[in-house]
Amino acid sequence: MAWTTADIRDLDGRTALVTGATGGLGLQTALGLAKAGARVLVGARDAGRGEDAAARIAAEAAGAQVEVVRLDLADLESVRDAAEEVRERGEPLELLVLNAGVMALPRRTTADGFEMQLGTNHLGHFALAAQLLPALLEAPDPRVVTVSSGAHKFGRIDFQDLQSERRYRRWRAYGQSKLANLLFAFELQRRAAAADLPLRSMAAHPGYAATNLQAAGPKMSGNQAGELLMAVGNRLFAQSDADGALSILYAATADLPGASYAGPSGRGEMQGPPTLVSPSHAATDEAVARRLWAVSEELTGVRFELPAPVA
Repeated sequence: MAWTTADIRDLDGRTALVTGATGGLGLQTALGLAKAGARVLVGARDAGRGEDAAARIAAEAAGAQVEVVRLDLADLESVRDAAEEVRERGEPLELLVLNAGVMALPRRTTADGFEMQLGTNHLGHFALAAQLLPALLEAPDPRVVTVSSGAHKFGRIDFQDLQSERRYRRWRAYGQSKLANLLFAFELQRRAAAADLPLRSMAAHPGYAATNLQAAGPKMSGNQAGELLMAVGNRLFAQSDADGALSILYAATADLPGASYAGPSGRGEMQGPPTLVSPSHAATDEAVARRLWAVSEELTGVRFELPAPVA
């Protein structure tokens, strides 16, 4: 039988932070968690949009506890401030959903000088998860869900030109960032297991879901034909953002082992109810994952303070 939001367990008393929760997949994920009773922290770059999202969640989820956390993943100072705000609550964080992202933009850089797609999709989330680790480990069964994409399959981690300074190809940069998401998710699980921690690190991808993400790149480029093409594709071939969010909710709430990777069950993993799917071989390369982890710590200046591995 297909998994649906009706299968989400009771989340009363649990707190979840969802990044990029002002629209699309993030909003639908936050809404699904709130309807199951979780207190939801809406990670929002824009405070006004965050309040609008919180109001919608409160209107659609009776009795929802929802708050806004100002968070710009393209600015490590904002990431630090957001993590500090969550930690200062002095309460466990049961679930962290690393969802926010940008796709196939013209070349831009973050506030810290990183290529925008790598900086937002991977490095910002890496730094956030590291700084929220103490709050996560206060929970008895914490979980981190990293949202990747089927585009990780054409990604490659180019350590010689990680920031695409020599040559920028927007889709290749996107694929690299989504591959980095999976490498991070699986490496975090390996390190948590080695330290005998209860934390489960999961990953998910939404398939082809209709959101405003597809049109952002063409719009920034002034490519009206590209915008129209994306709009037509969303209308004809994509599933809804609510259906796309099912894979994320499945990874976030179902009884699955760490390092599980969820995606749609339909043809090509483009649509359909969620199931466990297989990542590319490159996503499971432990040597590349360790190197990327070290480089990410160096670039962000943030380290994961994990206990020493169990002998």
